[in-house]
Amino acid sequence: MAFLDQNPGIGYPLIAGLGLLVGSFLNVVILRLPKRLEWEWKRDSREVLELPEAEVYDPPPPGIVIERSHCPQCKRQLSWYENIPVFSWLALRGRCRSCHNPISIQYPAVELLTMVLLVLCAWRFGFGWQGFGAMVFTCFLIPLAGIDLRTQYLPDNMTLPLMWLGLIASSDNLYMPAKPALLGVVAGYLSLWSVSWVYKQVKGRHGMGGGDFKLLAAIGAWVGLKGILPTILLSSLVGAIIGSIWLATKGRDHATPIPFGPYLAIAGWVSFFWGDQLIGSYLRLSGLQG
Repeated sequence: MAFLDQNPGIGYPLIAGLGLLVGSFLNVVILRLPKRLEWEWKRDSREVLELPEAEVYDPPPPGIVIERSHCPQCKRQLSWYENIPVFSWLALRGRCRSCHNPISIQYPAVELLTMVLLVLCAWRFGFGWQGFGAMVFTCFLIPLAGIDLRTQYLPDNMTLPLMWLGLIASSDNLYMPAKPALLGVVAGYLSLWSVSWVYKQVKGRHGMGGGDFKLLAAIGAWVGLKGILPTILLSSLVGAIIGSIWLATKGRDHATPIPFGPYLAIAGWVSFFWGDQLIGSYLRLSGLQG
């Protein structure tokens, strides 16, 4: 780690290459995990209700690690040279080599995004444990945002481990002491839960899913108590702007459900990296700090 800190000309290209590879894996998580969870929920529901197996029952969807990548249209397994992050998509001109159907722009976009954000982690925190923790935090937020954007799910098996990892990091004072991290978890969960509860009492329906509460609680473990308010304000601002544009372009009304997880992920990442600077700028602009 000290060698990479002293030789960033070597460290940054290594992190960039790692980011492309990790981004390729995160694409698999975004696309396969929701289908896998739905299949498991249906299986568990049948067992609880003691329902007989259907005569024609779909096999389980591909796992996240073992099954090789394949074209979602023609189902052909991809060769190794078709799985090179970004470069394969460019070489194939965004189309499957067999069926010539378009390959989603999501693949290179997530790979490039992961690469850029991991390089920023190393730039901001270095190549030691702080930098590694920031990369782990980032690599959870990217698939969580992607899954929520596609399915409006925020899986517990991602939000809860992210929360516990943040608390474990605080036990060694990696970013902050344990107390602010724990208070961040509590404040993150209760802030959105209370807003949702009031909304339900007034409107008679849920305005926000429980996954959003858990995601903000997980972010709170990493940004601490003082990072919760900037995260909420920034996510609300980003959500209002992007959400309004999306509704206008799609011709939808304001009753249309919009996933809030991506905005929380963006705001949480920004607060984690530059929360102190944001709070300081706000205090100076408001005249509360000389």
